[in-house]
Amino acid sequence: MQRDVEGLNEQAVEHKLKPAIIPFAGRIGGNQDYVVDRSNPCNAELLAKVPDAAPLRTFRDGFDFRGFLDSGVWKYALVECIGTMMNTFVTAWIGAHPPSAPIVPHSQAGIYGTTGFLAPLIGGITNWLFLTLFIFTFSPASGGHLNPTITLGTFFARLISFPRLILYLIGQTAGGALAGLILEAAYGSRDFLVGGCFVDTLFVPVKDAFLLEFVYCLCLVFLAFGVALDPRQAGVFGPALSPWLVGLVLGLLSWGSSFTRAGYEGAGNGNS
Repeated sequence: MQRDVEGLNEQAVEHKLKPAIIPFAGRIGGNQDYVVDRSNPCNAELLAKVPDAAPLRTFRDGFDFRGFLDSGVWKYALVECIGTMMNTFVTAWIGAHPPSAPIVPHSQAGIYGTTGFLAPLIGGITNWLFLTLFIFTFSPASGGHLNPTITLGTFFARLISFPRLILYLIGQTAGGALAGLILEAAYGSRDFLVGGCFVDTLFVPVKDAFLLEFVYCLCLVFLAFGVALDPRQAGVFGPALSPWLVGLVLGLLSWGSSFTRAGYEGAGNGNS
């Protein structure tokens, strides 16, 4: 009898301490572990409420507008707003500087011996570290997208539903806008530049800047899916390593795109 009571107590403690993580196919890294089997009838009730608890079979599965009535999705969108705001602000603050003319190298080292190369290097490293930490922080709740590009990519890959797409995009956009307002207030003026947020059209035409942004965003989506969102990579990278690799992808792209052409300060920042 005593053993039975002890066993029940252990089960109660284990149940009490077990974290509640809602299955979600679009979670960065954790999508390999926290998903359910769509073909299992036992999951029908959960999938009726959270269609993207498993990868969607068709786009029609994702266009269930009842998701707009799910308070949980609204809460996760708010989490994305807060996470995007913090990530954008801290990385933008690190990269903020007074306006200056494009740097013309005069040494044999060329651009590699100037602040036009070294400053984006620091920005790329901080982007990598901060994005990784923010993904680890917010992934258990919202999936840790913190980026409209990633959210759009997961929708077209049939990993998230349409209601989640819309609410996440609204939350991320609002978070980025709030970060800009806070940055302006903290800096004390609007007379500053941030790497990844400025193009001098005297040196770089709009069509050229668009092409650069498009290619680098495309690289970001493909690499992020390859290391963090493709369930087939679960045995290769796992959920613990994937956030580091996503952060590394953003850090390399934001750094490598920022110093080649004068007047173009890189493809995106922490909220690419």
